[in-house]
Amino acid sequence: MRLTLKAAGLLDVDAGEIIRPGVITVDDGRIVGIGSTAQAGPVGSADDGDVVDLGDSILLPGLMDMEVNLLMGGRGENPGLSQVQDDPATRVLRAVGNARRTLRAGFTTVRNLGLFVKTGGYLLDVALSRAIDAGWIDGPRVIPAGHAITPTGGHLDPTMFAAFMPGVLELTIEEGIANGVDEIRKAVRYQIKHGAQLIKVCCSGGVMSLTGEAGAQHYSDEELRVIVDEAHRRGLKVAAHTHGAEAVKHAVACGIDCIEHGFLMDDEAIQMLVDHDRFLVTTRRLAQAMDVSKAPKVLQDKAAEMFPKAETSIKAAYEAGVKIAVGTDAPAIPHGKNADELVTLVEWGMPPAAVLRAATVVAADLIDKPELGRLAEGCLADIIAVPGDPLSDITVTRDVNFVMKGGKVFKNDCAN
Repeated sequence: MRLTLKAAGLLDVDAGEIIRPGVITVDDGRIVGIGSTAQAGPVGSADDGDVVDLGDSILLPGLMDMEVNLLMGGRGENPGLSQVQDDPATRVLRAVGNARRTLRAGFTTVRNLGLFVKTGGYLLDVALSRAIDAGWIDGPRVIPAGHAITPTGGHLDPTMFAAFMPGVLELTIEEGIANGVDEIRKAVRYQIKHGAQLIKVCCSGGVMSLTGEAGAQHYSDEELRVIVDEAHRRGLKVAAHTHGAEAVKHAVACGIDCIEHGFLMDDEAIQMLVDHDRFLVTTRRLAQAMDVSKAPKVLQDKAAEMFPKAETSIKAAYEAGVKIAVGTDAPAIPHGKNADELVTLVEWGMPPAAVLRAATVVAADLIDKPELGRLAEGCLADIIAVPGDPLSDITVTRDVNFVMKGGKVFKNDCAN
């Protein structure tokens, strides 16, 4: 059914400007008219399909979050015990609420970057993605990574029980714990076989891992090249959790497509991202908002060292011309609060137009989806509305009042 949206304006993300008024016509899930080419009669007219009047709102492309874990966080979770208490069904059911909150916040596409819990090998994010695509539940379009690939004792190999209860929460090769080239090949191939659309690897330690320094490189270069080889031959990209400057350099040199976090990058690492045309996913809000007060002291110390460096490294990366895509690492910040990442990036020196591109067209480029990220004829009709001009006040992205994904309306508070 043809549907025309009328609003005060719409964002041209490429030009970085608001076009007024904002009129978009949607048919069969795609944008078929925009601005002067949109066929919109008076509100209530049936001549060209239904007309939705969104008043003084500004239309934006659906936002994208390039690092979430919908299977974790949210209501009913005990962070200290859920990894051993929750069975796979419980995790998927929790993800239903997280997916709905994320979509209603205006994020119509996400990458779910790596399970690291006991699942018996099942790729729960693949099942979640398929359920959303089938229309069984409401949620963003999910690009699933299956299980994150990491070495024994590495970041995302759960270590919280190892010191006093060896053998608890031991994961398998199929669940991503892989050492040496043969195990790594098997682990990557397993994820691909069961529906992963990209591969997540841990190239360095992290704040919330108990073993080793946060910036230390985990896998050898030989092992990293095997991961890249297996993924690229099957047409999949590789995203790497990486904090340390040296680990970033080795990851880029070995062919990794996308660096997650990169808090400790130096100028050389940043320049390598530029020279090799690689992506950086932000996840900066967690440096402001993540509560580590109840974490073990060793983790609090890591956070105290790393989080202050997050601001300077993202500003340097932007100024150097790195391709930056928005990611939150939710639930490191709450699901549904994804727009807080955009606000933090602006507060830390990125212009609002650049931040909005990072959450739309750059993210679409990262996931090879050119039909997403723009309000343009032929694009998929992922359209949201906010109550003001985000170029002058990025905080309006926290108050999304209309959400359309693939031509279907999932939220319209403007009608209230």
